[in-house]
Amino acid sequence: MKLATLRHEGATTAIRIEDDEAVVLDAPNVDALLADPDRFAAAATEDGPRIGLANADYAPVVTWPGKIVCVGQNYLNHILEMGREAPEYPTLFTKYPEALIGARDDIQLPPESDKVDWECELAIIVGRPVRRATPAQAEAAIAGFAVLNDISMRDWQNRTLMWDQGKTWERSAPFGPWLVTPDELPGGVRPTLDVRCLVDGEVMQADNTRDLVFDPVALVQYISTILTLKPGDVIASGTSGGVGHARKPPRYLSAGAEVVTEIEHLGRCHNRAVNEEVLDA
Repeated sequence: MKLATLRHEGATTAIRIEDDEAVVLDAPNVDALLADPDRFAAAATEDGPRIGLANADYAPVVTWPGKIVCVGQNYLNHILEMGREAPEYPTLFTKYPEALIGARDDIQLPPESDKVDWECELAIIVGRPVRRATPAQAEAAIAGFAVLNDISMRDWQNRTLMWDQGKTWERSAPFGPWLVTPDELPGGVRPTLDVRCLVDGEVMQADNTRDLVFDPVALVQYISTILTLKPGDVIASGTSGGVGHARKPPRYLSAGAEVVTEIEHLGRCHNRAVNEEVLDA
């Protein structure tokens, strides 16, 4: 099943995607479907009005996650390019919902940063409450996967040893375009999917999710040991090598750049970087 949240006729609505059209579901967003397991399951067969997707205006697939837990240093090639050693445990930081944008929205470049970088990531979307999960419980808690671009303001990220301040700038992180359930993916809850990021048509990142140091099931287990994961929570599983900050010389986003982050079977986010308009106080 493939679900998305669409901006449509002045509101948002949950949709199920079937080929080149969408079935409009009786829910305001995917968040509402995830909150009710029976409702989520019923979305697979629910009928409703059908609309085309040629000019779809996607909202973040989960519009307001309760938690966005991000994982750093989770592909070996990225660990090496950043000059670090493979971790014994996942490196965790947080992002807030205000950072999220839709799959075709503009990435806002804040005037305070001139080192804005890209990070294509597999997003894990939680579908049921889980605490101290066993492997089987962690597998059952994964509702699906989506694409997330963990846009990073590297100058702010590296001001201190704690990364959060460079990772959660408002209206910066594309998330979508849709949620795909594990049963539709090779590898299921441990998917093996090609991952790519392109900037102005040039391939910057290319890898496969099989290379994750900590796979989705392991991440749900680990994070749920710390706190209860709830329906609609998101785990950004980390990025592969090829980020701009590690290039020689470094390369960052500027206004007008076209950024495509795509994962096999999960679709693509295609976003333009624009200078944020800051109103005078």
